[in-house]
Amino acid sequence: MRSKSAGSMIGAGAIITSVFAAGAATILSGGTSTTSSSSTSTADSGTVTISSSSASSATTTSTATTSSTSNSFADFDFANGTVLPGKATLWIGNATYKPGSSTAYVPVYLDRATPNTVIARITTVNGTGALKATSGTNYKTVDTVVIFRPGDPLEQTVEVPVISASEGQQFSVKLREAPWGALQGQSTATVTAKAYVAATEKATGTFREARTFAASGTLQFELLKDTHKRSVDGGWDRWATTLSHGRAQTGNGETGLYVDTTTYPGIEGPVYWSNKGLVLHSQVLKTPISYQGVTYNYGASILDGRNFLASQIGYGQYEWEAKMPNRRGSWPAFWLISTSGWPPEIDVYEGFGYQSYWDFDRHVGQTIHVGANSTRYDQRGIVIQTEQAYGLSGYSQDFHKFAVDIQRDYITWFVDGKETYQSVNPFKGFRFYPLMNVAVKTTGAYDDGSGDMTIRSFKVYSAP
Repeated sequence: MRSKSAGSMIGAGAIITSVFAAGAATILSGGTSTTSSSSTSTADSGTVTISSSSASSATTTSTATTSSTSNSFADFDFANGTVLPGKATLWIGNATYKPGSSTAYVPVYLDRATPNTVIARITTVNGTGALKATSGTNYKTVDTVVIFRPGDPLEQTVEVPVISASEGQQFSVKLREAPWGALQGQSTATVTAKAYVAATEKATGTFREARTFAASGTLQFELLKDTHKRSVDGGWDRWATTLSHGRAQTGNGETGLYVDTTTYPGIEGPVYWSNKGLVLHSQVLKTPISYQGVTYNYGASILDGRNFLASQIGYGQYEWEAKMPNRRGSWPAFWLISTSGWPPEIDVYEGFGYQSYWDFDRHVGQTIHVGANSTRYDQRGIVIQTEQAYGLSGYSQDFHKFAVDIQRDYITWFVDGKETYQSVNPFKGFRFYPLMNVAVKTTGAYDDGSGDMTIRSFKVYSAP
């Protein structure tokens, strides 16, 4: 989550390189697949050809959290959690359809097997010129999401309902923004009615359905009010209210100091139990606090499990139920760091409330960071507009469940029990501890909405 400052460690929510377009954020990263036919598309950057010989076998449907996806990266050298496979590139291919047909099929494909979920938001656009096809007259508008999961075939088709078409009429299909989880190839394709050219066919193949979360490990820890303990540095049976390197994350541009009432009496309690659950409270400090030569006007809140043995696992699941803040400038997260030091890092949930595009009720960030010795070498992840992609929303309105399943082959993320992201696991043999926090990154009034995260449930399941 955090970018490194001198003498300190990063943390959940490292600043993610994003591309913003059409009001949404994207993260460029890069599944395994099968195609039953070849497909070629030409863009300014060149021609890409996908053939059946370049893809791996398709997978069977599974709803369990235990990984069963075919893994074409099983032999990849992750160099002890410091290297990730190359990113796939997503393309939209030009297409043809017959005048009089009821459907036009537009190919969307990856140029290679991808080690993680790829999501593309795709929409139709009216044609141009004398032979333009228009929505409502010649075709029905399509605004959809295409998802490639690891192990899926490399090609899918978007189906556009056709109302009427005459020879040569054309419209376009385009990406609404750069694809989440992959690099961008051809982003706009032309779809043309042609009577004497073979129509683009519907892609075939077996696509794995999204998994449903169900813990497969042994319950190792559960957050309960009666047994909850915390202290400044934590311990084997309690959470810490600081990070391992202290109270500040200046390298991340954070303007909030991680405070507690033990050290700073008189402030509003940054961690307390309410009738709804455990609250992590961020605030404007009534009296600024000086820390390591920097004056802080905002208070942030954290629970860190670096010394809390019961919260740490190598393989298994974390399941976390919380209601998010919606205050502009807040930066809530639930993340994992290796007990041997940062990185590795796994961000289960992250909310970039300091970004102008961020919608607390529709966006979810999920990321991994690789590297060693307090240096990040690479990161992969996505910021998902989950309402369109998965029908999930309202994260600041009510409680929602966020979970991660860490297996030897794959790491899989879930929201409200539905799989939202998956990545090959580059962290084999590592052990993790959890952190949950509300950081602050603003210089404004910081008084709109709520700056609090409320945690209703937190469970840790360990697996062999």
